[in-house]
Amino acid sequence: MAQIPKQQIPEQQIPKQRPTQPTQPTQRSVPTSADVARLAGVSRATVSYVLNNTSAVRISEPTRRRVREAARELGYVPHAAARSLRAGHSRMVLMPTSEIPMGPLFSRFFNELQWALSRFDYTVVQYASLGLTGEDAARAWAELRPVAVLAPDASALNPRGVAVLKRSGARAVFTLGPHRVEGAHALLMDGRRVGEAAALHFLARGRRSIGVVVPAEGGLEHFSRPRLEGVRQAVASARTTGASVTELPLAYDEESAARLATRCRTLGIDAVFAYNDEYAMLLMRALQDEGIDIPGETAVLGSDDLMLGRLLRPRLSTVRIELPSGRGLAELVDRVVRDPGAEPEVHDVLGADVVHRESS
Repeated sequence: MAQIPKQQIPEQQIPKQRPTQPTQPTQRSVPTSADVARLAGVSRATVSYVLNNTSAVRISEPTRRRVREAARELGYVPHAAARSLRAGHSRMVLMPTSEIPMGPLFSRFFNELQWALSRFDYTVVQYASLGLTGEDAARAWAELRPVAVLAPDASALNPRGVAVLKRSGARAVFTLGPHRVEGAHALLMDGRRVGEAAALHFLARGRRSIGVVVPAEGGLEHFSRPRLEGVRQAVASARTTGASVTELPLAYDEESAARLATRCRTLGIDAVFAYNDEYAMLLMRALQDEGIDIPGETAVLGSDDLMLGRLLRPRLSTVRIELPSGRGLAELVDRVVRDPGAEPEVHDVLGADVVHRESS
């Protein structure tokens, strides 16, 4: 039986399937203040007053709540650049990150300061300067057009840099550190006070051979050198017979601490100001391993008053450093921003007192 041939269909007549196109998501337009105003049933001016926390115009709480709910529903966020244009300046406070390692005490201080500035409706931006100093650093910061700059390391700024920032619109320039910079407001943190407090504590307890730890880690010399100088100045001023100060380099590792413990016994060191609580705890363990009694043979004192120091045996004596309140400093920044023509102010903001415990 012959097979019936299949009908041949010319290839060109076979319909070709088009490749499927990926479904493109519908792009939504960016919500505007006009959208918020329509949804909330208010004017655009009212939206601006509410979202910018303007206190000069009285708006009822139900209206404020309705505007905020509409903004949340639409996902509306005010445009910072547009707001800056209308106001003539931004609300950005720039805080360049320091190349100097910051311990827990200073970290808490800067966190509190950022929170306090946000309560004044400032936006705090941290900026990594990547080794830039002087005028180069100032030009990089000025590109962001901040209304205020808080430089945590005064050595990163110079008078020409301050001028660059002010010409770019910065109304307040502050430096934090042991020195002031011409043209900037200065928050002086003189580390010599920490060393002075430590030295006077030891001398009052009859200690005469005082060792001062100087960390070997880079960057910490900005803190350790003033503290060493403060100890030396206090001992020299006291004119106590037979009193001496010995610089004790120490890397933050157990081997270095063990070598230093042996050296302390050889030199007859009867008191050590160990830079901070962390180095003090490291050295205390090494001294105890060496069989040195604390405080009988060698007294030990740290600084920063960390909780862990209170849990040691013996409990660690420490220099408690007093920093300004974040709220107080935020109020100062806000006052200077509102009055940018005022003469630069100098505030001495570092205090120090010894908390006497068992180790000294």
